[in-house]
Amino acid sequence: MSKVVIKAEHISKQYRLGLVGTGTVRDDMKRWWYNLRGKEDPFLKIGEANDRSSKGESDYVWSLRDINFEINQGDSVGIIGRNGAGKSTLLKILSQVTQPTTGKIYTKGRIASLLEVGTGFHPEMTGRENIYLNGAILGMRKHEITRKFDEIVAFSGVERYIDTPVKRYSSGMYVRLAFAVAAHLESEILIVDEVLAVGDAEFQKKCLGKMNDVSKGEGRTVLFVSHSMASVKKLCNKGIVLHHGETVFNGNVESAINYYENNLIATDRNLSIEYSDSPSLPMQIKSVNLLNSKLNKLFTTEDELVFEFEFLTRENVEGAYITIDLKDSNDELVYWSGDYTSDRFKNKVIGHSKLLCKLPKGLLTSGIYNVSFAVYSPVKGVVQNEFSKIISFEIEESQHSYLSQFNINYPGRIGIPSQWIHIE
Repeated sequence: MSKVVIKAEHISKQYRLGLVGTGTVRDDMKRWWYNLRGKEDPFLKIGEANDRSSKGESDYVWSLRDINFEINQGDSVGIIGRNGAGKSTLLKILSQVTQPTTGKIYTKGRIASLLEVGTGFHPEMTGRENIYLNGAILGMRKHEITRKFDEIVAFSGVERYIDTPVKRYSSGMYVRLAFAVAAHLESEILIVDEVLAVGDAEFQKKCLGKMNDVSKGEGRTVLFVSHSMASVKKLCNKGIVLHHGETVFNGNVESAINYYENNLIATDRNLSIEYSDSPSLPMQIKSVNLLNSKLNKLFTTEDELVFEFEFLTRENVEGAYITIDLKDSNDELVYWSGDYTSDRFKNKVIGHSKLLCKLPKGLLTSGIYNVSFAVYSPVKGVVQNEFSKIISFEIEESQHSYLSQFNINYPGRIGIPSQWIHIE
């Protein structure tokens, strides 16, 4: 019979916007008065789901609402959800970093957590000292930590800096050492947030292998948050899907990923946009389609991205070209395509035309991306600019990357060498 090591009963977490702590003295007194009389906290009856896409009317939001689950020893559980779904809040409650507003968490065994860069590290202490500090927090004796010390340092790859204060470490070095400590010290439960994204691809692969060994080889329990469904599928055997702070699916990992992609992510994917007619513009994009033959609208890092444009020329604009701004899920501009050396529209025949833009494969890592388009001329400036209209798509990891073959660097961004083809 499986042994339950984590049990969540009716876990909820409420925050008041704009305030630190529980709120005002008046609110605290009201809570105390209701509790004294044996009545329910009145603030549990108010509040809204944590939907970042809407303004809302209440100062109170529920980051988590009535979460229930059981996790058995040796399970690897992927916590899946969009940004703001409550994944990190849940891990903080499980790690006892914060307390739930309602409900109870039952855990059996020591918990090692890696929630964000530098979690559990004292910046003034060296890497060596922090290894012993973390072990002591987990309840290990000095000789037990010493026995694991060389293995931790070797895995982290920061041996040269092990006696340097960690405040001088880069974010990648921080994560390398922090993960090595969490994975190698003797805890029964390992909790890892998506902080591993800071590390390079080789280290991420190494970490996934170690977590797999920890779970399947050593029988320890792993909770893993990641936006990479490929990583979750490789590591985990179970999945919990969160949406607006509520559990919407709890089951085997493949079913959890399918639910997430088909019910939550697929509705956000938008592979085509149309622009309203603007007779005052000399040139304008009429529509853009990201060509895709797959039913699930997913791409891999090996796929070539092909944008199909319908274009209208009313009057030729000197040096005009189409720009493509591609942003990640954090709204950071990661790639840009604007071939300003091209005479693509020079002396263009007045009227409608259709053209393709092919972006090289292997340039993007796994994740969700948003793309916007504009028409620009170095002589006339912005011709058309509607950045509110976007194409959204998701990329899954594949085995190869071709980014290293390009060395084109513009200030603050990377220019993608793109191929433009007139088809009409």
